[in-house]
Amino acid sequence: MESLSDTKWDVVISGTGLQQSLLALALSRSGKNVLHVDPNDHYGGNEAALSLQEVDEWAGKCQSADGEGVFAAAQVTKEAEGLSFSRAYSLALAPQLIHARSELLSQLVSSKAFRQIEFLAVGSFYIYKPGSESTSRPSLSRIPSTREDVFANTAIPARSKRSLMKFLKFVLAYDSEPHTELWKPRASEPLASFLESEFSLDLDLRSYVVTLTLSLDRKLSVEAGLAAINLHLTSMGVFGAGFAAVYPKWGGLSEVAQVGCRAGAVGGAVYMLGIGISDIQNAGDEDELAVTLANGVAIRSRTLVQGSSNPAGESRIVSRLTAVVNSNLSSMFEPSVEGAPTPCVAVVAFPAASITTPDGTTSEFPTYALVHSSDTGECPVGQCTIYLSTISSPGSKDLLDAALLSLLRAASPEQEPLKSLYRLHYQQRGSTASFTVDNKIGIFGFPPLSVAFDDSVLSPVREAWNMVMTCDAADGDKVYMNFEDREGTADEDDAFNA
Repeated sequence: MESLSDTKWDVVISGTGLQQSLLALALSRSGKNVLHVDPNDHYGGNEAALSLQEVDEWAGKCQSADGEGVFAAAQVTKEAEGLSFSRAYSLALAPQLIHARSELLSQLVSSKAFRQIEFLAVGSFYIYKPGSESTSRPSLSRIPSTREDVFANTAIPARSKRSLMKFLKFVLAYDSEPHTELWKPRASEPLASFLESEFSLDLDLRSYVVTLTLSLDRKLSVEAGLAAINLHLTSMGVFGAGFAAVYPKWGGLSEVAQVGCRAGAVGGAVYMLGIGISDIQNAGDEDELAVTLANGVAIRSRTLVQGSSNPAGESRIVSRLTAVVNSNLSSMFEPSVEGAPTPCVAVVAFPAASITTPDGTTSEFPTYALVHSSDTGECPVGQCTIYLSTISSPGSKDLLDAALLSLLRAASPEQEPLKSLYRLHYQQRGSTASFTVDNKIGIFGFPPLSVAFDDSVLSPVREAWNMVMTCDAADGDKVYMNFEDREGTADEDDAFNA
């Protein structure tokens, strides 16, 4: 067997984040010599899912509030009692649901990688409503997102139902004539004002509709909003009754990344965790790069692909709070329609201005909470994990704490106050998905930050594959992520764990 230094590598992939791992999947049948390294001791990169001990160690490295890296201002708070052992938890750093019509799922199917992933249903969507003068207790209202939901909802007046049905019918065909004549002249305007003027939706119905976009942007445009709602509605029922999205068990996108790496290993790629890259130089006059690994080993490679250490262009920072709570919140995971599977994830939206901290600060941006049951494999039975996110602001940490308390109060019986056993606060920086090439080095930009997976993340992976394969678009379309089943899937697990 040739040593690392003796092998002529076609590509060195640095990092096992989602994009790098999907590239490994795409190259797994190419016959290329692939070396895949990661300075971390775990797979997943920025999309990793970590045990409690790993989270504590990770937070220690990311506690600074300064810098241009992906993560910052990490802080852990835990109760003295109630937590299980460290490995009983698998907390996702970047949890995202995946719509049934997402191109990511199509690629996982065509590459046959989906056979290694257990997908679970994302259930009901709720909107948080603060207490009113008549009732001091906040509540969660389920959002109707199908024709049947609208007609069954007793809280919406008949006239409002007609307006909402008119909009739902419109958005299902929004990108075709004559509908485009209505919205394209207003494409860059805020979606909420468009809903009010064109469909006469009242404030409650506008909140319902905007919530379905899963956008943290309080001024989401008409064009982006209609596309997001269309994706949600057309995804409903694709894989079964009552749900429009799925979530991979055992840590979400981290599981997808590990499956991509597993496929790469089966295809002959060499994997080295805990080893990063210390230096990159041109290899003299040769059409190669001289790469020095962190352990001092020098290798030659035709190309190198890695993630960026700085955001490309304008970046956005999201504040996150991950909490483990001492209840299974079972009422939030009931099937929405007869025959639907029991969901493992529920979505709760907090509209702008619906959250207030004890010092009187009011939320400026929407906040979303993904409530995960223990069926996700992310926490023990009898507990659940809640992932909250909002656009970062000076008071966003306190606002997320207030949102968590409000959610627990709205979702729990009055006589049974709930509490968080473990909380992880941090900030994550994102940008527009991109891929740049400089002297045989390809760089993935920071991915966009959203509640639902954004398919724009996939285009840079295809560009990286084209670079490594020296393949143009027309030729690549026939083979990219399009594989036949391998025999003996058990062998794939053995190769990955070797």
